[in-house]
Amino acid sequence: MNTVMRNNIPEYVQIVLKALAGAGHQAYLVGGAVRDMLIGRTPKDYDIATDAAPEQISRIAASSGWRVAGIQGLNFGVVLAVVLGNSVEIASYRGERYGEDSHRPAEVWLAKSIEEDLGRRDFTLNALAMNAGGDLIDPYGGQADARAGIIRAVGDPAVRFKEDALRMFRACRFAAELGFRIEENTLRAMGQSLNRINGLALERVRAELDRTLLAPYCDRGIDAMARGGLLAACCRVKERGQYRPVAILPEVLHLVDLPQNREYHRYDVWAHTLHALREVPPEPAIRWAALLHDCGKGLAGIRAVDAGGKITDCGHERKGAELAEAALLRLRLPDKVKNRTVWLVSRHMRLPLAAGCLTPIIINRWLREEARSGCFAATRDLVEAVRQLTRLCLADIKATGMSDEEMPEAEAMAATVLAAAERMPVHTADIAYESAALRAALGEARLIGPCLRNLLKRIQDGNLANEPQAVLAAAERWASRYAARSQNEH
Repeated sequence: MNTVMRNNIPEYVQIVLKALAGAGHQAYLVGGAVRDMLIGRTPKDYDIATDAAPEQISRIAASSGWRVAGIQGLNFGVVLAVVLGNSVEIASYRGERYGEDSHRPAEVWLAKSIEEDLGRRDFTLNALAMNAGGDLIDPYGGQADARAGIIRAVGDPAVRFKEDALRMFRACRFAAELGFRIEENTLRAMGQSLNRINGLALERVRAELDRTLLAPYCDRGIDAMARGGLLAACCRVKERGQYRPVAILPEVLHLVDLPQNREYHRYDVWAHTLHALREVPPEPAIRWAALLHDCGKGLAGIRAVDAGGKITDCGHERKGAELAEAALLRLRLPDKVKNRTVWLVSRHMRLPLAAGCLTPIIINRWLREEARSGCFAATRDLVEAVRQLTRLCLADIKATGMSDEEMPEAEAMAATVLAAAERMPVHTADIAYESAALRAALGEARLIGPCLRNLLKRIQDGNLANEPQAVLAAAERWASRYAARSQNEH
């Protein structure tokens, strides 16, 4: 009996377990909740498995005063009940048989025991069950694997992956979320089942990619996807009644073991990419940018050797931005994420944050160019983009092999760039002025727009302070010049 784990079961879950047991049924907490409790994490949700049939579960729910929020079909035998204001899935033991569909079972039946139910699950650390008393059911060694940090398929991994191809992506995602290692036979079996990925929907694959990228150990998950062959595979999307194959992410595969100039880089391009990936914050655009920022390296027309015999990849950021845009369009990422990712990849060489490389003039010239580029609607948008870019550039520098002791100067320069971005107006709405005073100075409402556009350019050029008194005085001078021009024209 595991007293600590038993005591960590929430009251509403205990109520369900005891109600099912009180009605003469077996009932266990199963899957991820048991795994998370075992390794000291707080579960996000709690699933219960029981030998009660769906109709029996519904009757117990009704007699116990629980609201039934839904039933996922009698074939799946899952009842969603609301107990003390919390949702809990109560599922009948079941077995499954898979057919042509790469994710959904072709046949589901009610199983007779918890062991049979656990046997259909993907990985040993998810094939665990615990009763209300804290007693564990562990027929596949999941407790030992969870404690050792190993992701291992239940039974034959090739069979598990051929049943449900999404399990390959889930294995990599678990590695990214938990920091675990995928067991060698399980990783090797992915290569034997890649053809099953062809039948997976793009939406499901992209969801696993996104979750993997945002996880604490994202580099482990992405590396496993690359080495397991998943990124080289194709999933599918349905258009006009026909399925069309969609390549997952071949743009990064050539980076594995790709050498680069050892004078500036301690690692090959793929190892460098993984280091950068784990250094950036868990935000979709910046994680995608870190993954794709060097995907232009090593390609024809980019990779070269200089007169000194050193490797160069001049222009890789432009090529990388092209590849990133094509990949994210293909994967149907939201435009906001896609556009920002492409911008970050294209600009990641524009901010050399090492000491002495950026002067105030260079910084302001670049920010003025960005403010006028049409990529941003307001200063706050520019500041957010620059914040993400500085984080990407710092990660890029750190991933060259720079030590923590060498980073403060680069971090100070990043802070200087960000502060300058906060002072750079993008739109006339970013100009500091008092509306009533400006209208009074100009006299005519139709002059406000032309005047502000003139002042915006001057502020961006550094010829006018963006503060109310200075802006008002400049507006008055502009109005005087405008009036003089108008009088001369007449």
